[in-house]
Amino acid sequence: MQRRQLLKALGAAPLAGLACGRAEQNPAAPTAVPELSANAERGSLAQAAAGERLPVLFVAHGAPMLMDDAGWVQELAAWSSNLPRPRAVLMLSAHWDASPAAIGATEKVPLVYDFSGFAERYYQVKYPAPGAPELAVRVRDSLRARSLRVRDVPARGLDHGAYVPLLCMYPAADIPVLQLSLPGLDPRTLFEFGRALAPLRREGVLIVGSGFLTHNMRYGFSRETPAWASEFDAWAAETLAQRDVDALLDFESRGPAARMALPTTEHFAPVIVAAGAASEHAEPVTFPITGFWRTSGGFTRRSVQFG
Repeated sequence: MQRRQLLKALGAAPLAGLACGRAEQNPAAPTAVPELSANAERGSLAQAAAGERLPVLFVAHGAPMLMDDAGWVQELAAWSSNLPRPRAVLMLSAHWDASPAAIGATEKVPLVYDFSGFAERYYQVKYPAPGAPELAVRVRDSLRARSLRVRDVPARGLDHGAYVPLLCMYPAADIPVLQLSLPGLDPRTLFEFGRALAPLRREGVLIVGSGFLTHNMRYGFSRETPAWASEFDAWAAETLAQRDVDALLDFESRGPAARMALPTTEHFAPVIVAAGAASEHAEPVTFPITGFWRTSGGFTRRSVQFG
């Protein structure tokens, strides 16, 4: 089953309410969620200090239906509450791959609802985070300093790989956000791209890659976790924990059942960028969220924190 058909079918399923696990919300209302705000505020008390090196994150983002999974949402909220509050967030989503790399909108523009056939309420979700024009300048400078090409796409809003996790982690939408495209899917290019972004970590920027470590849409309806998904998830966890860059970049050959876990590789690409951004320091690698999606057993929820 093709991705578009599967998402359409999943979106037609009865769901328990939108906006990060909260039922009975007015679909036209802003999506800040009161029951998550306490977690978000705890994180905001620990503002990133000048010169402090922020962690780098890889978030398993899920489809828009993630917002109906209260348990998963609470895990994302708890994770963000334990992080220093960033001055800005730089998002790299599996759903935007452009070469040369592209910088998205620096002003408030409509979200990109890059899915079809879902209930209307999914298209009413808003995430009115401030733009980040100053961060866009720094991203350009950092990439060009390494002779990496970059261009601007000022009308391009946040796609669901960006706004879904942000809505759950920072529901107040009060932190400036900039989305940057992946620069293609070549693993070594992705890693070097991440290395070029690393200096931003000391400027209060939270670099976030958003994708899935396993992503096979043919198994989107399976509630059981296939052996290949468990094996690849375990291999990825070990490879990342050991900071084995050679194995990570050669994941298609070294990862068990890699072709089953990742028939296409765009969802794995953001973790390579994140690893690159964290590669210059021997920092701990942790997994704040693990396990598999309860409605789609072939999709690991494993998320990663570098530093």
